[in-house]
Amino acid sequence: MRVRPLLGAAAGAALLLLTGAGAAPATASALAPTGSVTVDAVGRITADGTVTLSGTYRCASSSGPVFVSSSLSQGVSTTRHGIGGTRAVCDGAEHRWVNTGQTAPGAVVPGVAHVEATLMELRTFSGLPLPSFHAVQGQDVTLSQA
Repeated sequence: MRVRPLLGAAAGAALLLLTGAGAAPATASALAPTGSVTVDAVGRITADGTVTLSGTYRCASSSGPVFVSSSLSQGVSTTRHGIGGTRAVCDGAEHRWVNTGQTAPGAVVPGVAHVEATLMELRTFSGLPLPSFHAVQGQDVTLSQA
């Protein structure tokens, strides 16, 4: 069996794969969603553990439903508390979002907390809704007693 023809075929296949792979990222980046989300510096917490967070978002287009979700953690705890979700409108304009959720009493207290807000779209791939992230913002906020 001669090795040279096999090496030539392998080199040609590798060249085709590399050429195709070079085009894939450009296609993927053209489909990548874009947007922005901010978190207000102050949130509210009530005595029963209800937390309200807010901020702004902007996205230009979507092919599926888009949501702004938020979560928070406090102190050294690794527990993240989900604080609601808001349906987003992707029309290129800046919009306000406000999410409210209830934590267990005493789990979150007034003071500094770390909030993460996510602008996420559910896109359908092969019949399955999968998340596609437009933007994520994490920052410390002050929770004030409401």
